[in-house]
Amino acid sequence: MLTRAPIDSASMRILSVVGARPQFVKLAPIANAMQGEAEHLIAHTGQHYDHNMSDVFFAELGIPKPDFNLGIGSGRHGEQTGAMLAGLEKVISEVAPDWVLVYGDTNSTLAAALAAVKLHVPVAHLEAGLRSFNRRMPEEHNRVLTDHAADLLLAPTRIAMEHLAAEGLAKRSILVGDVMTDVLYQVRDRVAGTPLRLGAAVEPGQYYIATIHRPDNTDDPDRLRAIIDGIAKVGKPVVLLAHPRLRDLAQRHGIPLDVGSIVVSEPVGYPELVNAVAHSAGVITDSGGLQKEAFLLRVPCTTIRPETEWVETVEIGWNVLVDKDFGELTATVERPRPAETDAAPYGTGQAAETVVRALLERA
Repeated sequence: MLTRAPIDSASMRILSVVGARPQFVKLAPIANAMQGEAEHLIAHTGQHYDHNMSDVFFAELGIPKPDFNLGIGSGRHGEQTGAMLAGLEKVISEVAPDWVLVYGDTNSTLAAALAAVKLHVPVAHLEAGLRSFNRRMPEEHNRVLTDHAADLLLAPTRIAMEHLAAEGLAKRSILVGDVMTDVLYQVRDRVAGTPLRLGAAVEPGQYYIATIHRPDNTDDPDRLRAIIDGIAKVGKPVVLLAHPRLRDLAQRHGIPLDVGSIVVSEPVGYPELVNAVAHSAGVITDSGGLQKEAFLLRVPCTTIRPETEWVETVEIGWNVLVDKDFGELTATVERPRPAETDAAPYGTGQAAETVVRALLERA
């Protein structure tokens, strides 16, 4: 554990807690916006602990090295959350921050919120108010419990604000926009014109990008097999960025992943992912963030779930949900490109500055 010298009491100290790949992306613009405004410390729970899922993201996105790394690793939800809670309690006690800033909907999010609340440290929740209304999703429990524990709810969309108001949380909520939009636009511009870096020989516009990892899709062997069989029938190569959890479960279930149109690849860094999606014919996923990123890049998305937190992507026509009849998946994936739109439901790329200003004003 690191020990720090006292700082000027007039300076605000903010502790960001992250632990999973999507949170690293959200942290990048926040860390940048914090410079010169407050002392910003980072605690990494180690929820995603291998190099491709963690360290490389910090380097690629220009995020400062974490001040604390708990190295928790994987485990059952209760075991993992409990270990994080114990470790973060020590970190928060030592740091004594003015705010604990938590991100998204992972076990790291909930553990940090609980640890801070029990120590009477104010909690701000970035990406508050998102709801799938699917109580089978661990993420749904994490985000709802965190919202009701937090002191400041930083909502990315107007629909998220409506959800918070319906739960009696309007007075603690502010609309800030989506920080993922900030970083995606920055990365998109930076990688424009760079070659594709995928574990597959594909041509721009002639492939799809796929990610499948949610327990509802991977834990049931019959459902996972049906999803893989459906994806394998798509008419262009499908580059499946296979999360370690998917590889492990597919092996245990006896389900080969490299069948039909599917080309299995390792997960890639965020800049490579943005570049790959931007040059793809479309996205097939059960991820939350990737649905939104596809929309922001104006790439059609097919989501293997019965619901989505990012309902705007469906309402505007760039995302279609599929929960069964995977034998007909090809028709959905290969559907005509939707009508072009200038809609900006996730903001214009200045969300991080709005977040930092909100924290400073509520010191």
